[in-house]
Amino acid sequence: MASPSTTRDPQALLRAGAARHAAGDLAAAERLYRQVLKAAPQDPNAHNLLGVLARQRGDVAGALRHTERALAQQPETAIFLANRGAALAEAGRLAEAVAALRAALARRPEDAVTLRNLGQALCALGDAAAALAAREAAARLLPAAPEPQLALAHARREAGDAAGAAAAAEAALARSEDRPELAAQAEFLLAALGRGTTPARAPAAYVRDLFDQFAPRFEAELTGALGYATPALLAGLLAEAGVVPARALAVLDLGCGTGLSGVALAPLARRLEGLDLSPRMLAEARRRGLYHALHEADLLDWLPGRPGAFGLVAAADVLNYLGDLGPALAAIAGALVPGGWAAFSVEAGAGAPFALGEAMRFRHDPAHVLALAAAAGLAPVAQREASLRTEKGRPVAGALFVLSRR
Repeated sequence: MASPSTTRDPQALLRAGAARHAAGDLAAAERLYRQVLKAAPQDPNAHNLLGVLARQRGDVAGALRHTERALAQQPETAIFLANRGAALAEAGRLAEAVAALRAALARRPEDAVTLRNLGQALCALGDAAAALAAREAAARLLPAAPEPQLALAHARREAGDAAGAAAAAEAALARSEDRPELAAQAEFLLAALGRGTTPARAPAAYVRDLFDQFAPRFEAELTGALGYATPALLAGLLAEAGVVPARALAVLDLGCGTGLSGVALAPLARRLEGLDLSPRMLAEARRRGLYHALHEADLLDWLPGRPGAFGLVAAADVLNYLGDLGPALAAIAGALVPGGWAAFSVEAGAGAPFALGEAMRFRHDPAHVLALAAAAGLAPVAQREASLRTEKGRPVAGALFVLSRR
């Protein structure tokens, strides 16, 4: 008997592809879905599932292309509308995403995943009340699942309901016994709300997911309404410290994001490398053509393997996701050549060495940062207070540092 991989029956191929997809074998699933399209080029289910697969891989363009083709064949199908809406949201086309997700819910109102996606898109659009309603509904539909509770906790925090956010985060934590990444995120949110012990850092999964979601609209929002200028400010402080734009240094852009900081650092770099946790941010950075290499990794894991590799390590708005900066500063120092430069920003606090705010970022006392830097073998060269951006109409106070490895 012929196997599904060799038969020309599109439905058998589709079932086989879906089984491989469910098992996590994305390459085999893709091969089978594409065999379906060879036999039936307009098959909407194959296009829809290729769109889902593309989203899993971070291929936003592929997700948009395939979900559009699926919906063109069956514009009233709820699952196709839902997947199209999710793809549009990941592309930053938020108003279109909301329309598609609402159309999906009109046909399938008890789809908790689509409700959660709708809440996320509405939150990104700034409609906190509507986002909260969608996430409340998702949590009611899946009362035993941790993800809707965690999403609800974030929505309540955005809406200013700290007590409600804490209750939902506690519910998420109670449902995450076998999900350590989700448990760590719930505990982190509780700490930001003042309901738990402050951790040494933000969970890597939280930071990765946050910036994956933010990637398509990152630059427009930061450089527009938020008035973000940290990379340019750091470049200016480096110039004052005597670091000349002679394209002579091996430069590492920590937390490079979409490459905004790379634009400011490129005039200093003979070789420019970028490091980030978020694959979708790295995909945006790759399009700039600035970097000689891009790495998807956690800085605390990656830096110790590069002793003396760089003449400059820069981190614009990265260290505010770490509380205890001792390990990071030691890792940065170790990755520098003797006499190499470290340039970074922190959100400024006072009193405690560091504190976690409700915005879920850490603030650091500049004097404590300098003490940790000295312990790591980094000598101060230049320092400046600065407004890093605006948030909810108020400037975010920061401190900029240029240090040299002794």
